[in-house]
Amino acid sequence: MRMIAFVPAAVAIVGPAMAEGWQEYSYPEYAFTVTFPANPQVETTTYRAANGRSVPAHVYSVRQNNELFKVTVADLAHTGLDEAAVIDHAIKTLSAGGEVKFNIPQRVYRVYGRSLGVQGGDGSRSTISVFDYKGRLYQIEAKALSGGDDSAAATLRFQQSLVFTDGGSNRSEAAIRAIHEACPGVSFNPAGVDDPRCPANARR
Repeated sequence: MRMIAFVPAAVAIVGPAMAEGWQEYSYPEYAFTVTFPANPQVETTTYRAANGRSVPAHVYSVRQNNELFKVTVADLAHTGLDEAAVIDHAIKTLSAGGEVKFNIPQRVYRVYGRSLGVQGGDGSRSTISVFDYKGRLYQIEAKALSGGDDSAAATLRFQQSLVFTDGGSNRSEAAIRAIHEACPGVSFNPAGVDDPRCPANARR
């Protein structure tokens, strides 16, 4: 991907994590917050979408010790791609040359996407979330690079820190109801009809 230096305004929200070096960063122009262990580098680039088009994208990243923490936001508003094409292409691209260890639904409040683990051919290990939301692809990736020890706690902390801040959803009320109906008799809010915590899916 072609990288061009770009630094939009980001607001660091100071909380308890600050004492440990972690802070929550807010990007209101893209309606999300995420927690980084250090001030992230911000770049603009292009992302090759499923239909072959190159679209504008922004990358927010921190490399610390043996780990890489990265969020990519790509503008897909005028590509005409549906969610399945967007997510499937993202997963294929992110897992190229490696092995997908799991691929399960994930939900951030009312925004639904996928979570996957990838064992890279180079020995790296990645935990990734992908969402197609309001004409954008959001990818959040915590990668433990090969050749060193990684912190599972830091990887999990980052991968689960993404929050969408505009209160919206990428599912209709009917679709959300169908997800609940596909996982009856449980106390949690399922992330999708194939949520492995649902009894019917757990038996497969």
